Amino acid sequence: MVKGLSHYLREAWKKTDRELLHSKMIKWRAGQAIEKVDRPLRLDRARSVGYKAKKGIVVVRVRVKRGGRKRVRVGVKGRKTRKQTNRKTLKMNYRQIAEIRAARKYKNLEVLNSYWIGKDGKHYYFEVILIDSERNEIKSDRTLKWIGNGKNNKRAERGLTSAGKKARGLKSKRGKSQDLKVRPSLRAWNRRGK
Repeated sequence: MVKGLSHYLREAWKKTDRELLHSKMIKWRAGQAIEKVDRPLRLDRARSVGYKAKKGIVVVRVRVKRGGRKRVRVGVKGRKTRKQTNRKTLKMNYRQIAEIRAARKYKNLEVLNSYWIGKDGKHYYFEVILIDSERNEIKSDRTLKWIGNGKNNKRAERGLTSAGKKARGLKSKRGKSQDLKVRPSLRAWNRRGK
């Protein structure tokens, strides 16, 4: 059976050359936290989540810090040991955080999707695909014109991307639809009538 380019790219990413990726990450660490890139690094993954090489589609690399979400206690006078805990449990995954940061920087673009490209000791790196829904190329594309509807504003902040749905418990770890969580739950549905 003949296999296409996407298959071989996917297989290459399973066994990545650590030295090559490591040298790239050194450059990424020295650069900005959110950078526009010319073309996606993982072309197979980008195409599977909706990327097309056309005007109106922008790919952005986002760097997110790893580790817990500790917050500095600001303006506290005296000691109240019971209130000195500053550890936060974040209800979002890091990919959703990357999408939200990209959406806030590029306010005229909508987030289509994102994917993981690497991690080092301090950071996770993601590529986020953004779409300019006002361009004629997007409006005429039958697979992408839905993003121009008014319902799809601020998709990343509202948790409507695939990373957001996963963080909200609407997707399984493998993304299969048979494992979807039922919302609202049956108890909540029965409580509605009271």
